[in-house]
Amino acid sequence: MVAMRSLAGIALVALAFPVLGQDDQTIKVDVNLVNLFFTVKNKGGGLVANLEKDAFQVFENGQKQTIKTFTRETDLPLTIGLLVDVSRSQENLMGVERTAATQFFEKVLRKKDVAFLITFGSEAELLQDTTGSPKLLRQGLDQMRLSVPVGGLHPGPVPTASQMRGTIMYDAVYLAANEKLKGEVGRKVIVLITDGGDQGSRYKITEAIEASHKADTIIYSIYYADPHYQTMFGSGEGNLKKMSEETGGRVFHVDRKHTLDDCFRELQDEMRSQYSLSYSPTNPTRDGSFRKIEIKASEKEYKVQARKGYYAMPDDGR
Repeated sequence: MVAMRSLAGIALVALAFPVLGQDDQTIKVDVNLVNLFFTVKNKGGGLVANLEKDAFQVFENGQKQTIKTFTRETDLPLTIGLLVDVSRSQENLMGVERTAATQFFEKVLRKKDVAFLITFGSEAELLQDTTGSPKLLRQGLDQMRLSVPVGGLHPGPVPTASQMRGTIMYDAVYLAANEKLKGEVGRKVIVLITDGGDQGSRYKITEAIEASHKADTIIYSIYYADPHYQTMFGSGEGNLKKMSEETGGRVFHVDRKHTLDDCFRELQDEMRSQYSLSYSPTNPTRDGSFRKIEIKASEKEYKVQARKGYYAMPDDGR
């Protein structure tokens, strides 16, 4: 039976949706360590996957930190949340999204990897709960359907002057991070397929980013836009860039020379070419404040792609 839940008026249809945030269900980790996953690229944008610990320095709020652990995490299990835009502006792209996402799951999921599927338009819907089965994820993708507000079933300008809930992208990201990923351990990513537009979300972009930080989740965005709607309403790429770069991900672009399949293939390579390190902060106070992080590579030509910081949450996570 499909269970229904609502958070601040946001409808999220869940298949056996878990209740998170309760003390007896929270997975405790070593609060004295900050764990980071990151990638390194050369001047040409190619992935650099053979560096050692001594190649990096870590700074928190400008203060150098001592690296405690360092590994290359090409095979560490992944938890992937795929969030697909099914609002009116994506109507003509949904077939390609469904096919490419099916192939992505079939290729990327390895033993111990899991994923879940959420679509969002005027509402957010969990089509497949966390699973390691490409078959179940494919069945979830087959259920994808257009999600438009009441009264928005006919062609016309979107959003309307009343700012109806047309594309609740920030709400979907917040819910994926806070409800699905916060209680998970290990590597966690949100893969967002959308044109970046948001109309009617109750959460702001800053709150979506904050939830992702607190869930230790990287956001990878795939900018996929219908030229017709892009002409009408402009590009939402800036929104995607902000969410991705703040959390340690990046934006992929779909165009005539770069298909959605190409984006998924590059994303898979990047997720399998990550490093991880941890350090014990020189400032041990768990006051809930945001601490800025910078990872520097000894080779100046290398660019490190990592989240911009973390929240020093108290032991109870509040």
